[in-house]
Amino acid sequence: MGRKIGFLSLGLAALWLAAPVETAAMDDESCVSCHADAGMVGDAYVIDPLRYDTTAHAGLGCVACHESVTWDHPDDGQPLSRAGCLDCHQDIYEEYAQSGHAQYADCGDCHNPHLVRGPTTISGHDMNRNCAVCHETSGLVRSHGSWLPQAALHLEMLPCISCHSGSENIVISLYLTRRPLHPDSGAPARGLPFELAGYEDLKLLSEQEKISSLIDTDGDGFISLAELRSFNRNRDNRNLRLKGMLTPEIVTHDFGILANRWDCTFCHASGPGAMQTSFVAFPRQDGSFERLAVEKGAVLDVLYGTPDFYIVGATRSATLNYIGLAILAAGLIMPVGHGTLRFLTRKNRR
Repeated sequence: MGRKIGFLSLGLAALWLAAPVETAAMDDESCVSCHADAGMVGDAYVIDPLRYDTTAHAGLGCVACHESVTWDHPDDGQPLSRAGCLDCHQDIYEEYAQSGHAQYADCGDCHNPHLVRGPTTISGHDMNRNCAVCHETSGLVRSHGSWLPQAALHLEMLPCISCHSGSENIVISLYLTRRPLHPDSGAPARGLPFELAGYEDLKLLSEQEKISSLIDTDGDGFISLAELRSFNRNRDNRNLRLKGMLTPEIVTHDFGILANRWDCTFCHASGPGAMQTSFVAFPRQDGSFERLAVEKGAVLDVLYGTPDFYIVGATRSATLNYIGLAILAAGLIMPVGHGTLRFLTRKNRR
């Protein structure tokens, strides 16, 4: 009897150990081994592992959303389960449902679940690219131009969600831009607007070092005003520029317009703390951006620090102040001098 119980226990133990092997879901590495190849799964289901690995969802794993997948997929003929955004993002869903966008677009129309990232790891240009899917730029310029001066410039320098949501902690994000290359010669083309520089472009310029070394020359992970000025004064960087955008660090999905966004002083003011907080965002190979903090006061050094960013009142340059005073002084010389001479020679005129 004891021997039978022993064999039975061993059998149950063997079954218990074997069960996870039979029912275990496929691991991420196995999923990507197929889905990284468009030839195997088709363009609609291909996933770039380099870009996916740094997304917000990558840490959860494939089976967190596709829990029905097995080791026999896709030969088992079973439909693949898909988690809904509502399963995890109930609070965001309720907020978005109250917005004007909810009746026109679902979550997936703006967010690819295999590429989704937080606002601090994408560029302001990428943020606006989502909006441009539905909102034509020319139409936006016309509608904003009825009340907003230089509407086209504002739309270029601001992510839409900086104004059209309850975004918090708006900071200045500086991006490296470059002259576009001439299609025939391959040389930088003058006269054309600068465009956002990509990872590969900057990797060549940094000579295989970290891209951030183009500005962060001492490699301490922090950009001083001296390093910023050195970058802009260096003639080797004449085909590169820093372009600034006011970007949010925390976003909401209500897409309303807060009252203070109608007030010009929200951006155009002298010295508010948010306007003094700056980062340089460097592109990574996976499509995300790495931010390095910039010494306080970068926006106050417009002449050498940030040539493609200007906030009236907040961006003051001592050099420009002196030039302005010289112009005012020169303009006063003639009327003041003429009046003085007339006063001193008044007796002679009598």
